Amino acid sequence: MKNIGIGILFSILWSSASVATKFGVRSAAPLILANVRFFIAGILLLTFSYLLSNDKSYRLPNKKEWKQLALFGFLNTTLYLGLYVYAMKFTAAGIGSLAVSTNPLIIVLLSSWWLKRRPRSEEWLGILLGMAGVGIATYPLLADSYTTVEGVSILLISMIAVSAASVYYATIQWELPNLLINGWQVFLGGVFLLPATAMFADFSTTVWDATFWFPVLWLSLAVSIVGLICWFHLLRIDTVRASLWLFLCPLFGFFFAWWLMDEPVTIYTVIGTVFVVAGLYAGQRGRSNE
Repeated sequence: MKNIGIGILFSILWSSASVATKFGVRSAAPLILANVRFFIAGILLLTFSYLLSNDKSYRLPNKKEWKQLALFGFLNTTLYLGLYVYAMKFTAAGIGSLAVSTNPLIIVLLSSWWLKRRPRSEEWLGILLGMAGVGIATYPLLADSYTTVEGVSILLISMIAVSAASVYYATIQWELPNLLINGWQVFLGGVFLLPATAMFADFSTTVWDATFWFPVLWLSLAVSIVGLICWFHLLRIDTVRASLWLFLCPLFGFFFAWWLMDEPVTIYTVIGTVFVVAGLYAGQRGRSNE
């Protein structure tokens, strides 16, 4: 029961990120929102690891680990989350949650190239169903201006970036604790994003009000810290079973988008979600049969 509760909590927190981002970009440029979020989460995690923990494994990374953390942070935070936050300016919140749930399917493709792992027929079916589901759910939102082609394109690039980060993470024999890895990769990702924020973000339109700070704190504390702690806990138990909790993300994501942002839930939404869940099930079944 404990693990079920943690799994449900992870799904709720992970799927809430798109709605929180949509609220936050009302008061600040997407890159500013992203940078503030990354630095808050990174500093809090590193402060806890080095100042509040008595565990001797919480040490500074060595030269090799710095390079690994830098590349992982660039892929997982700078590219993925930076592009994701920017895409949410032009994308419906529900579509953002639906797209995130397709990550395991993209990982299958990248694994076949990077890790020389040949995808099974069930995994190819999962990829086709997942992409079809995103397309079906997106179609009516394009006509109603809730989502743009530009937003969906940037969102797709961000999904590829985080999938590449996941595959890269799996190739490394990490010796650092998970909290320390997360803290450094988030902080370094924020550092790498800072030049782009300074050059392209419009600081004059930023309003430092509750509409900005509440989403930033939610994204930093609830999603980037608590959500990832839940995810790492589930991964330690069983990787395949942990991935199954992504099945709930589209359902919670569309519910939050409807409840908090009045985004429409249509027959296209339902059919698209069913396709994505079916695709995830097919892909996971292929992995579990290896």
